[in-house]
Amino acid sequence: MAAPAPSALPLKAVVFDAYGTLFDVHSVASLAEQLWPGRGDALSQAWRAKQLEYSWLRAMSGRYKPFWDITRDALRHSTARLGLPLDPARETRLMNQYSSLSAFPENLDALRALRAAGLPLGILTNGNRDMIDVSVRSAGMDGLFDHVLSSQQVETFKTLPAIYELAPAAFGCRARQILFVSSNAWDAIAARWFGYTSFWINRAGAPPEQLDTEPDHVGALLGDVVAVATRRA
Repeated sequence: MAAPAPSALPLKAVVFDAYGTLFDVHSVASLAEQLWPGRGDALSQAWRAKQLEYSWLRAMSGRYKPFWDITRDALRHSTARLGLPLDPARETRLMNQYSSLSAFPENLDALRALRAAGLPLGILTNGNRDMIDVSVRSAGMDGLFDHVLSSQQVETFKTLPAIYELAPAAFGCRARQILFVSSNAWDAIAARWFGYTSFWINRAGAPPEQLDTEPDHVGALLGDVVAVATRRA
């Protein structure tokens, strides 16, 4: 019998982006609002945008710096740009909040359903390993992931191939046999460029990116991943 086409290969694992996918990066907005009333959302949005910009710039330029440090640099730049006074106490509180971001409410049930279906699970993230470990414990997700794969292992960030190579190596299968799940459209598309089967969680109902490629699957919540993953397992 002929080998199945790459798109029809059974899934061997499901791997998740962390920030924005498992953990709500904008859950810091409530603390920021307490510190600077009326500016919490603006700071949260600016902080996230600058964090991503710094990671992309450093990856492209080969100037690695741990994601925790990039996150602090982005906070300092964003508060300065918005004219918000950032003393050491406020910085510490905000950084501590970032290390234990809230999980999206449906995530735990979805992850447990995937585990119950016998699918190995992993995280593939720009974040430092210790950052992710704290967030996983805080969210009650201990024991759900077979592999937690961090940018620290290769000292670069998405969307460079070196970080996407980590999951196929860890799970011992082809990238196409891994369902890569991200709420960041650019990440889902870059993962598909690399060779993964990709799933974009479009929580905000955003329009598709114009990058000549679309994710293999699109849904609104992490729970939408379960049906796709179990059907393809």
